[in-house]
Formats: sequence, C-alpha cells, structure tokens
Amino acid sequence: MGLRKEVLLAFLVVFCLSSREIEGQIVIRIRIGFYFGTCPQAELIVRDEVRKAIANNAGVAPGLIRMHFHDCFVRGCDGSVLIDSTASNSAEKDSPINTSLFGFEVIDRAKARLEAACPGVVSCADILAFAARDSVALTGGFSYQVPSGRRDGRVSLASETFGNLPPPSFNLDQLTQSFAAKGLSQDEMITLSGAHTVGVSQCNSFSSRLYSFNSTVSQDPSLDPTYAIQLKQQCPQNSNGVVPMDPRSPTTFDSSYYSSILVNRGLFTSDHTLASTAATAAKVRENASNEARWKSKFAAAMVKMGQIGMLTGSNGEIRSNCRVIN
Repeated sequence: MGLRKEVLLAFLVVFCLSSREIEGQIVIRIRIGFYFGTCPQAELIVRDEVRKAIANNAGVAPGLIRMHFHDCFVRGCDGSVLIDSTASNSAEKDSPINTSLFGFEVIDRAKARLEAACPGVVSCADILAFAARDSVALTGGFSYQVPSGRRDGRVSLASETFGNLPPPSFNLDQLTQSFAAKGLSQDEMITLSGAHTVGVSQCNSFSSRLYSFNSTVSQDPSLDPTYAIQLKQQCPQNSNGVVPMDPRSPTTFDSSYYSSILVNRGLFTSDHTLASTAATAAKVRENASNEARWKSKFAAAMVKMGQIGMLTGSNGEIRSNCRVIN
C-alpha cells in the first residue's frame, strides 16, 4: 500500500471516530467542512493569520501546537485554555504549567476577522484546532483535514491542569497511562511526542537532569555527556534561559527528534523514556528512519486527539471573544 493510500485509510478510520451510535442511529458530532455553508472562508482566514505570525516569529508554530494539546487534555478540546482569569477565578492559562504558552494573539486576530466575516459562527476551539494544523503544515509537516463543529466551553480552572497535563519528568508508564486516560494509545503517544521537534524549552523544565538528578548523582547518567556539557553552557544552574528541544532543526517539522533520542539526546526525561523498552525503542527507530510515515501518523493522531471531550450540538457556546465567556 502506497503512502497516500495509508494516509487516506488513517483519516477514514479517524473520521469514523467522529461518529457515535445512539439507539441504532449514527450521529455525526463533527465533520470536515463543517463551515462550508456558514463561513466558507473560515479555514483560509485562520491559515492566513498563522502564516503571517510564523513569518514574524517562527516560535509561534510550536506554541500553537502545544496550546492545542494543552487545551484538549484539560476538559477536552473546548477552547478553555484561551479564557482569561478573572478576579474570582484562576483560569487554565495562568496555571504554572501553562504560563509558557504563547500565540494567544494569533487566535485573537483570527477570531476578530471571523467575527467580522460571519459573526457567532466559528468556535474558538475550532480556530485553535485549525491553527495547530496550519502550524504543522507551515513548518514542514503534513497538511491534513480537520473535522470541525466543536463548541466552546464555559469553564476554565487552573487547578485542573495539574492532574491532566503530563510533566516532562514522566517515565514511560506514566506517559502511557496519561495518554490512555484520554483515549490515546502508546503508539499515538510516541507519535505525538514528536511535536518536540520544533520549539524551545525553559531551562527549569529539565535542569534536574543536569544538577540534581537524585541523591546519588547530580547529572542524569543516561544523558549523552557531550550534550549535557552543551546544555550546562546554555543553562547555568538556576538559569531562566531557553534551549531548542530539537537542536538539529528547531524550526523544521522533521523526524530528527527521534534520531536524537536514539543517541541519548532527548531533552526531557519524557523524551528519553520513549526508548526505554525494546518495543517502544522500535517505534522510535521506525519514526526516525521513515519520516513520511511518521508525519502521516502524526496527522492522524492529531485529528484523533482533537476529538477528546468535544462539546457539540447545543452544548457550550460560540464565544464572540475567545478570552471571555459570553
């Protein structure tokens, strides 16, 4: 089977996941082209805003991909990560886990244009899903069809981020369980982890591997020594700096992330652990050696992830301002 057929089959399978059976009737929850009749330019407007933002700052792309992930893993893909805190509520975006998220202004600009073109039609949750897809495509990944029709949530709680978003210190079992709780397989977890091929990380997200690994050794012995020296130069102890998550090609969506893991140059414990068993190491090698296949798997996994806990139909709302509940 050729690669194009594999990609098509993957999307047919994922599209089936966007349907559910209720008393013998199939109810489509979301669909590709949801806005064709009500706001046909919706995806073009989002892509244009993402393109302009990336041209100005390449870091926007990984920011939007990560934001979509952080949205979907807390309360589902309902745009709740976009909501601002109020005097009486600390929202998701102000959790310590989410304070490094950025790209909110891109969503704001796209929403403003969409409200001018077709007010009250396109949800913030869908805008974020489109923006993540466009960020993948514009940095060298596959462009893929995003089923839409999500509605926006009305609740955003910083406290809910802690039990739902896996930290960079997680080991393989913890990561597998975290993704399984969201309906994603271990293979999909390994596939989606490849998003770390673009973007940067704050030094404090991995500094324990360099300076305070455990009571016996200060530096993680599994980390390539030369890479560790480089990281220490970039991140002196207690540094607030940032480093590329994939030093080989930090602005290109490619499979070099997996190649780095195979030579003990995964930045986070959660990266290195992907090769900690024979079975998962084989997946890492496969992704490293067959970039086109990994990209197609990534696209399919993103579509599946984008359907976690969706609000559809009469649930939720269509926010007129992504930062504020109507």
